[in-house]
Amino acid sequence: MWSNFHMHSNYCDGKAEMIDYVQEAKAKGMLSIGFSSHAPVNFPCLWCMKSEKFSSYLQSIDALKASASDIEVYKGLEVDFIPGVISPDNFRKDLDYTIGSIHFVDRYSDGRPWEIDGMHTLFLDGLEKIFQNDIKAVVSRYFELTREMIDTSCPTIVGHLDKIKIQNPAQKFFSEDEEWYQKEVKKTIDLIAEKKVIVEVNTRGIYQKKSSTTYPSPWILELMKAKNVPITISSDAHHPSDIINQFPETAALLMDIGYNFVNVLHKNKWKAFSFNKHGIQR
Repeated sequence: MWSNFHMHSNYCDGKAEMIDYVQEAKAKGMLSIGFSSHAPVNFPCLWCMKSEKFSSYLQSIDALKASASDIEVYKGLEVDFIPGVISPDNFRKDLDYTIGSIHFVDRYSDGRPWEIDGMHTLFLDGLEKIFQNDIKAVVSRYFELTREMIDTSCPTIVGHLDKIKIQNPAQKFFSEDEEWYQKEVKKTIDLIAEKKVIVEVNTRGIYQKKSSTTYPSPWILELMKAKNVPITISSDAHHPSDIINQFPETAALLMDIGYNFVNVLHKNKWKAFSFNKHGIQR
């Protein structure tokens, strides 16, 4: 059996209703699941939940919790961190857990936040207009924001830690072997280890064919293992059919790296479960 705490329903940019995910999870014999719609923001965002839907979102999950007797359902959000605008702290009291993610890096001159994980053309636009085509400055700022989030508004789970790599196809801008990049990653992992925050091993990039590896990359997972950073496996599912997409392959990778446990929300507490390529072991 598996668990997954990163799922997007039609309350944001997901492609199905919550009940469809619950039914799929039941069919797959999953132990527990959590919904994590993109949190509302105070600026135009096509893929975020609308603020007027937030109360309904919470109520819908509560109803599923009450009615789903053979699977545990938990209430989460994927919350952006934008200094002075939004952070996991804004929603923590209403939820069972938070996923903290960086989707925006700084702003255009007109005040619009710059989205860094959307279309590559939009990334190139901000790279030029905000950072004068300095890719090192962009990526360094991305990890700096990640650390600021962890230090000031630590989420339960750090979301897709190195997702900015999708804007570096075929190592167009840099190699992950470069010293400056590895230094930024190591500084971030050191803080994660200090705070004992869970990092998700996110499979979405693989099945979307936007990345050949998980978020984070395997070499980062090795750094994390050396620092005893706790992990959870997630698929960042936007459709029920992806609820455990690439989980067996990712579990095999993690075992090769030396991980023996994944963290699962079970009976309202985060617990470390042993696992293999067939799922978590109870």
